[in-house]
Amino acid sequence: MTESPLRALFFDFDGVIVDTEWAIYETWHQTFLDHGHSLPLETYNQCIGTDFNTWSPKTHLEELTGNDFDWHQIDQARQSEIEANLAGSGPMPGVAEAVAAARSAGLKLAVVSSSSHHWVDGWLEKINLLEQFDITVCRGDAARIKPAPDLYLEAARRLELDPAACLVVEDSINGLKAAIAAGMQTVAIPNRVTACCDFSFAGAVLPNAQPLVGIVRRTR
Repeated sequence: MTESPLRALFFDFDGVIVDTEWAIYETWHQTFLDHGHSLPLETYNQCIGTDFNTWSPKTHLEELTGNDFDWHQIDQARQSEIEANLAGSGPMPGVAEAVAAARSAGLKLAVVSSSSHHWVDGWLEKINLLEQFDITVCRGDAARIKPAPDLYLEAARRLELDPAACLVVEDSINGLKAAIAAGMQTVAIPNRVTACCDFSFAGAVLPNAQPLVGIVRRTR
């Protein structure tokens, strides 16, 4: 991380605030297994933090099998399984404490995600964190999603902040690329899905969100 004065803490959502990434990956992996193939995490990580325009598990499975699939039906089944697996989930370790510390330190708070507002805002409300954030910036709020910097730049614009004064918490390569391209400070918190990735280009790599408490308290 740089020594620029810190004025805001920006969180990615999936895999950072709630452990949604593992539940989503498990349904994809099972779909591949059902058709005689595996889906290595190293391969799947190409679409973490972004959409399927760069790499699509749907296209990949069709190429592997030579078949066309009824994705509407498969997606409905996957979504039901994801919701069942995530039932009762709460914030990931240290997140609530880091958010509280940031608010106490007078920092602005945002969630910046390539997912939809319906998904992100719905989850934040469910885990009683929505009102803790000044804004949420999601897919549709800027021209491009991650790994482009647009969503992060839009968050800084709305909060009238210098991007260099914003610290981004990410779990994916695509998310880190977006934050760095936006000129922001970064920390990576790998999870079960992204632990195989090389985060050496992040400003810091943390085991969970708890150390953020100390980082933001030093800004007082």
